Amino acid sequence: MQRRTRRMATALTALASSLLLSLTLSPTPAHAATHDPVVFVHGLSSSASSWDDWAGYFEADGYSSAELDAWSYDWAQSNATTAQQLATEIRNVLARTGASKVDLVVHSMGALSARYYLKNLGGTSYVDDFVSTAGVNHGTSTASWCAWLYTSCAEMNTGSSFLSALNSGDETPGGVSYASYWSNCDDALTPDTTAVLSGATNVEVGCVSHTDMNNDQGVYEQVRDFIG
Repeated sequence: MQRRTRRMATALTALASSLLLSLTLSPTPAHAATHDPVVFVHGLSSSASSWDDWAGYFEADGYSSAELDAWSYDWAQSNATTAQQLATEIRNVLARTGASKVDLVVHSMGALSARYYLKNLGGTSYVDDFVSTAGVNHGTSTASWCAWLYTSCAEMNTGSSFLSALNSGDETPGGVSYASYWSNCDDALTPDTTAVLSGATNVEVGCVSHTDMNNDQGVYEQVRDFIG
């Protein structure tokens, strides 16, 4: 009896050691992001690199590179198509970081695909804060030069059917916190106030050029504080 008891004790000890070794060697589960990951959406004739300055500012303010997602897409395609791709991008970011929601920070035409995602593709369940910088939220007459060339540009032209549908009803749906930052001398937005969203925190930042709106440090600090 004593011998069998000793054998059982030895076997249990070996099993416990094996389990401990297995736990030690198993990869550590990914921890949820410290901040809501920021997903950046660029505009017409642009790419992910347009966010390099702000990504650097965010990292300097404590964000990890894993929490900052600037991606490129085919800006000539319909903003509805881009919105579907954005939905996939956000699902991937959430899976990678373990976060439950992201913050969307967009520039210029990027506001259209991001808002389409929020309104029509269930995005309000996965977005905490939405920030538009120089967003073409209600269209711009300057888009007339390229409306015949690119679907995306035609959609952003003042009075387009895409904009009429996007802005019908609630412009800031769901429980998302919305903000729009706009310049009073933006030569790409005609009029400048096209950027204003009903129901959002709308901030006139003074005279900042259209292309500088998403790399200006002063605008960045306001955006950081809003989503923070």
